[in-house]
Amino acid sequence: MSEKIIVHKLNEKGEEVWRYEGEMLESTATSVTLEAFFDREDVDFHEISLKTGDRFVETYHTDLWYNTFAIFDSEDDRFKGWYCNITRPAKIKNGHVYADDLALDIIVYPDRSWLILDEDEFDELVLPREDRDKALNAIEVLIEYARNKEGPFRSPRPN
Repeated sequence: MSEKIIVHKLNEKGEEVWRYEGEMLESTATSVTLEAFFDREDVDFHEISLKTGDRFVETYHTDLWYNTFAIFDSEDDRFKGWYCNITRPAKIKNGHVYADDLALDIIVYPDRSWLILDEDEFDELVLPREDRDKALNAIEVLIEYARNKEGPFRSPRPN
């Protein structure tokens, strides 16, 4: 029997804005990878068609300033791309993941090209200088990984 895990998406102030359930796929000392399914209406999102039932393989880290979602089509399991949230390091405890979303996001397409999202929203957040610097550094790290097909962009499938 697989272990359920509840994801709590928090805003930059630590207030919950969304929660959903997934199934644990893998856990390490500093991360958790889970499977969850898109439960909203179908939408075209920056050249990625998100459909109800699309499978998301999500990895959260307690030592990194981002999380990554590999997205797979609900009908044929075709890989669609990665969606990455810039967040404070996740808190993982007792079957729950808590992630403070810092508005800034990046989509990495299957060809490893990318698109940075919500920079205006990020600029408006009131954040400590250190948090802002770490968030911007996380974007740079993810871009470098995408360029080199490394880190989370080595393969869309978990190892």
